[in-house]
Amino acid sequence: MIRFFASVLIVVTIGAATAARSQDTITVFASASMTDALDDVDVTFTTRTGIKVVTNYNASSTLIKQIEGGAPADAFVSADLQWMDYGVEKKVKNESTRINLFGNVLVLIAAKNSKIDHVDIKPGFDLAKLAGDGRIATGDVKEVPVGLYAKAALEKLGVWPSLEPKMAMTVNSRAALAYVARCGDQKR
Repeated sequence: MIRFFASVLIVVTIGAATAARSQDTITVFASASMTDALDDVDVTFTTRTGIKVVTNYNASSTLIKQIEGGAPADAFVSADLQWMDYGVEKKVKNESTRINLFGNVLVLIAAKNSKIDHVDIKPGFDLAKLAGDGRIATGDVKEVPVGLYAKAALEKLGVWPSLEPKMAMTVNSRAALAYVARCGDQKR
């Protein structure tokens, strides 16, 4: 289903760019959280149209600021409405080409070798204790969508103050995943 919607998004968003000028390559700036889905879509789109897709993955905040600074992008796929709004406000994103297709789900993951099995996430749960001497990785809570969402959820659960010192802020969601995987590979 994600592949279908991502395909629709790419085709609809890119449609305006390709109609405006014939080209052999389309540049897509996309949230790092979309990497797996869009990599598959890019291959299918290129196979069907002959147009190569070059995708730059990073945090939505980083990408829109690059576009604002003049970086050429035919399409912007944001993981956060705030950064899409920012692009419209700064007039680097055309509101008429905007399509909101996806939603996000925040998940809690642990390294593969973790002994953590099941966690009941509810108000007051002790995630700091669960993390032990380790850190909790997420995107930067001031700019990166996954970090913004994580902080908001943890504040709502009433556990943010105990967790803030344990947070490892990363540049995007893929970097947070890599951090968890890397820490899981290390022997403690």
